[in-house]
Amino acid sequence: MKRYGLIGRKLGHSLSQELFEAQGFEDACYGLYEMATLEGLRQWVRDEHICGFNVTIPYKREILPLLEALDNTAAEIGAVNCVSVEDGRLIGHNTDAPAFMSTLAEPFHGPALILGTGGAARAAAHALRQLGTDYVFVSRHPETATVKPVIGYDDITADYSVIINATPVGMYPEVNNTPIDISPLASLPSPCLVYDLIYNPSTTLLMRQAEVHGARVKNGLEMLRKQAELSWQIWGL
Repeated sequence: MKRYGLIGRKLGHSLSQELFEAQGFEDACYGLYEMATLEGLRQWVRDEHICGFNVTIPYKREILPLLEALDNTAAEIGAVNCVSVEDGRLIGHNTDAPAFMSTLAEPFHGPALILGTGGAARAAAHALRQLGTDYVFVSRHPETATVKPVIGYDDITADYSVIINATPVGMYPEVNNTPIDISPLASLPSPCLVYDLIYNPSTTLLMRQAEVHGARVKNGLEMLRKQAELSWQIWGL
């Protein structure tokens, strides 16, 4: 049986295994593999006969030195969320960016505010660049951030028509947390879209607060499904 899976530090929130198993792939299984570090990753792939795997927090960038090659999108973004195993070689892909772009069905106008600077944030920024939409990252440590343009959380204003939460803040089980207090942004342009890439819970505290102020909200479940489907295609399923 061909073995696939998801690696990350904490995976209690993940629905990836459920999505995979719902497809009824023949001779294929999918597991959740929590890893405290990426040490021994190659040995794990060999010993467990892994044919491909997804990558989530906090390893989307940390995994890069362990890969033999990147596809063009992953190389441009500098982050990987899907790895294919080809003749023993680990090849990195990024299905987050096209998945994110495909879920932006409703037209919107920038600029966009991207909360976070990690792999998911960089994938969202890549998609926005393809759409010609201006954006700015928000970092807790903007002075050391390696992405541009970037501001600190204290510098956020109400000048953005799209807010994208690409951080894990508010994700299960820490459901009472939110990356920003949206109440000072009550004058957000109308209609503002608040897109939280978290999908568990389905409605985050950030989304609930945004709705109170009249914003349109969207969670990350559709993006999860899209990136998973693209991963399955890469693996030839």
